[in-house]
Amino acid sequence: MSEGRKLRAGLIGLGAMGRNHGRVLSNLDGVELVGVVDPAGDVTGTLRAPVVSELGELLAMGIDYAVIACPTALHESVGLELAANGVCALIEKPLAQSVEAATRLVEAFESAGLVAGVGHIERYNPALQNLRTRLEAGELGEVYQVVTRRQGPFPHRIADVGVVMDLATHDIDLTAWVTGQEYSSVSARTVSRSGRLHEDMVAVVGQLADGTMVNHLVNWLSPLKERSTVITGDRGCFVADTLTADLTFYANGAIDTEWEALRAFRGVAEGDMVRYAIPKREPLLVEHERFRDAVEGKQSDIVTLRQGLRTVQVAAALLESASVGKTVGVGPSSGDDSEQSGRVAVG
Repeated sequence: MSEGRKLRAGLIGLGAMGRNHGRVLSNLDGVELVGVVDPAGDVTGTLRAPVVSELGELLAMGIDYAVIACPTALHESVGLELAANGVCALIEKPLAQSVEAATRLVEAFESAGLVAGVGHIERYNPALQNLRTRLEAGELGEVYQVVTRRQGPFPHRIADVGVVMDLATHDIDLTAWVTGQEYSSVSARTVSRSGRLHEDMVAVVGQLADGTMVNHLVNWLSPLKERSTVITGDRGCFVADTLTADLTFYANGAIDTEWEALRAFRGVAEGDMVRYAIPKREPLLVEHERFRDAVEGKQSDIVTLRQGLRTVQVAAALLESASVGKTVGVGPSSGDDSEQSGRVAVG
């Protein structure tokens, strides 16, 4: 990009998430939102960019990159067309609805030499970014367990995938990223209580490559909206609330006690509780800033398509496990992104 020229961006899809992308793109430094694709048009009338009904019309406007926020089932076809036309892409999570489709997207953008990323927005949540930094510094010591809870009312906008691909992919990605460890096996149970084709509740027990235990509870059936990540280790536990971007540490008071009998009997004791003061920038804005920088050729920590593919592979293993009623192994990923952008030092 020439000095001073703004990147020309397009947006595909004006659903709930697409409208948020449109809001951020409309005010993003160094970027001009030049067009939007949605057959239904702009029902809110708030966008300043023209809304067209076909992707070809957007491509004719001349764009440097596009944000794909249409239904998951369309990610592959839209992404492949963008790659064929030399356009970089930020694709909403999940990358695709199947491992095969996700693999084709990876291959298309890599062979074209284009920047492409996946919108796993939790990576840019201030609480989880701060938590990852603290884990990397060894503040928790050895990590024992990661537990996530992501539940709330059914989002009627989702029709083409179930809760595993739509919601659990958040927890799969954040767990691998924050710990720096891949999944090695998963066991899952799903139910469908809302009368839809796809599952609306999943409970997961898994294991990471270093032996860390993982538990996920995800559903669309609860009137209580909850977004919680708890990581327990030998020095205590971190609790991240990603709804409020709060991070709290509960120390293991037994670590420093001189009363050996107490340590042997209880194992842990209540210690200090600390809630950290964290600057709270909007995660979606940070995600867009990082992707803009990557398109401009700057060093930037975006979620790569290979990382997005790995998340889809683990999600597919969850669905397979639920179907056959057995634990399913998840083989190591290939490529440069096998450790989710860095390994956490523990111990």
